[in-house]
Amino acid sequence: MYLCPMEFNGKLIVFSGPSGSGKTSIVKALLNDYPHLFGFSISATTRAKREGEVDGRDYYFISPEEFKKKIEQGEFIEWEEVYENMFYGTLKSEIHRLHQQNKHVLFDIDVEGGLNIKKIYGDKVLTIFVMPPSIEDLKNRLQKRKTESEESLQKRINKAQQEIEKSKYFDVIIVNDDLNAAIEKTKTVVMQFLNNDKSSN
Repeated sequence: MYLCPMEFNGKLIVFSGPSGSGKTSIVKALLNDYPHLFGFSISATTRAKREGEVDGRDYYFISPEEFKKKIEQGEFIEWEEVYENMFYGTLKSEIHRLHQQNKHVLFDIDVEGGLNIKKIYGDKVLTIFVMPPSIEDLKNRLQKRKTESEESLQKRINKAQQEIEKSKYFDVIIVNDDLNAAIEKTKTVVMQFLNNDKSSN
């Protein structure tokens, strides 16, 4: 029913980076400005829904039990247990859905997930790491969300430091110290990638 990895003819643009880095805002800007070009791969997660989030638009919110069942049934391209019993993953059905719409796929996923997508699809993928200006700046952004306890905030900061160490494995690093500038730089990089058909090399 679903595509084998190399049957997908479009391009895949992966955005990864620490929580609070601004990657979601950059992805939304691309989707708003180029709705005919891009579709968003909606990840599945077991984490709680945040205020304003909509199931089936921001994420597919499912229980840990349902997530594990989908793992067993081979429904994910990639998945990871980011924190204990908190899973994120990309469903094969999402790639299929966007392929049917003839759109390039945008991902907003964990660093490990992003690197796994690159391993599977190779030159069809552009991986972009969105870097905060500093850990202190990142901490301030997360605190402003008011969605984190002190314990969960510290977990995210610790994870951010681990993720930043892996940024060197990404094709492009975008430092988001000014969101509008980061968006413009991202647009330039992405359009260059789409216009350079690596798959024909």
